Amino acid sequence: MHPRILALSTALIFIFFIACDKGDEFSIPEELFDMSAVPMEKLSDYNFFEGDIANLEAVNGVVLYELNTPLFSNYAAKKRFVYLPNGPATYNENDVFKFPVGSVIIKNFYFDNDIRDPQQGRKIIETRLLIHQEDGWFPASYVWNEEQTDAEFNIVGKSVNLSWTHYDGEEKSIRYSVPNKNQCKGCHEVDKILVPIGPKARNLNGTLTYPNGTTANQLEQWQKWNLLSGLPDINAISKVPVWNDPSTGNLNDRARAYIDINCAHCHSESGPANNSGLYMDYHRELSSSTGICKPPVAAGSGSGGRKFAIVPGSPEESILIYRLASLEPEISMPELSRSVVDDEGLELLRQWIAELDGKCGND
Repeated sequence: MHPRILALSTALIFIFFIACDKGDEFSIPEELFDMSAVPMEKLSDYNFFEGDIANLEAVNGVVLYELNTPLFSNYAAKKRFVYLPNGPATYNENDVFKFPVGSVIIKNFYFDNDIRDPQQGRKIIETRLLIHQEDGWFPASYVWNEEQTDAEFNIVGKSVNLSWTHYDGEEKSIRYSVPNKNQCKGCHEVDKILVPIGPKARNLNGTLTYPNGTTANQLEQWQKWNLLSGLPDINAISKVPVWNDPSTGNLNDRARAYIDINCAHCHSESGPANNSGLYMDYHRELSSSTGICKPPVAAGSGSGGRKFAIVPGSPEESILIYRLASLEPEISMPELSRSVVDDEGLELLRQWIAELDGKCGND
């Protein structure tokens, strides 16, 4: 090859790789929206997504994340993102990370037409934002229009009729409720302060394939991208399994992970249900305080005549199973965001309780 042609080819290849590398660089936009104008009228006003907004393809710097075991929300699938324009979150071993002012947690709720095959399309119902302002976290819900072209701010809540093809091939129908602002507080309050629920080390300690094709541990990737500070050795961090994947953990750990995300945000020493004396976080040793042979603080229809929250070996005698299997407003748990029974999650807990050892007294 002629030296000049070779030199030109080498230069073009170098420029090509520089361009590709620049395109793959991670950077956080300083200001996607005016924080003083929150809440925006439409979801698109925040500029979190590029192209067709219904594709939920985030702009560079708005980061996709997943939880190992997510909260059950009437079989809704969720696509989560986080935006941290003002520096990294601070690592916390057992609780939610400390996020700087300006951070936004973005959670999109949608239903696949066929839960077995996402390629058959979906319908996005709502997008919930938690926006960290100077005076605390501000919840903002956005309801998507039928055309799936945008979502509008909604403060009063909304009910939507939905149907889809379920895991067993049967059609399932529900009336899905978008929560109002006060209902958001019902789940997200700790010591009467609104906080996020999901972004904890044990929930994020897992691998994720990002839109650019990179597969990495989420905590390590957050550290690499300066989204998280204070991360210890990854091998020293606890990790909850995927509740419905036996390859990720044993029956006890998967059941505890399910209870942790679905119950412990209220049933903790600083949660809204702290007066119950029932504390169900993942790291707590199984005992009376976690429900084993624990009588209810206040008897009533919520107990269904059962004596203990969890009766080892007897799921149907356990208040936990009774309340999770009910849709009656005065009985059903969790109290909010559920109008259908999670049959698969309930079966997991039945199996777990059936295999627990121990015996409760008669008193």
